[in-house]
Amino acid sequence: QVQLVESGGGLVQAGDSLRLSCAASGRTFSYYVMGWFRQAPGKEREIVASVNWSLGSTYYANSVKGRFTISRDNAKNTVYLQMNSLKPEDTAVYSCAARSPGNNRYNYWGQGTQVTVSS
Repeated sequence: QVQLVESGGGLVQAGDSLRLSCAASGRTFSYYVMGWFRQAPGKEREIVASVNWSLGSTYYANSVKGRFTISRDNAKNTVYLQMNSLKPEDTAVYSCAARSPGNNRYNYWGQGTQVTVSS
């Protein structure tokens, strides 16, 4: 069982940086694949980045490659999303999620944190 809580969202200007945090409860945090998703009003949810600690692999959406970095601190049960060179189109509610490595679907979701990037 995993419970996730996001934080770090806010209002920034284009070109600024922001770091999102996702705190997870549980003693087997490193076991889960962790992902960051975002959803703008009226639009579908899309995956932004994910990290598989067991495999040492990461994934990034093409729209954020070179700008965003996902990382995790297993000792603190926290996953981060460092967002640099933010663009207005990055504006969305960002949510973290978790899944077991053998599953295709993310089973656990946080409540989301708002990121707004002004021009």
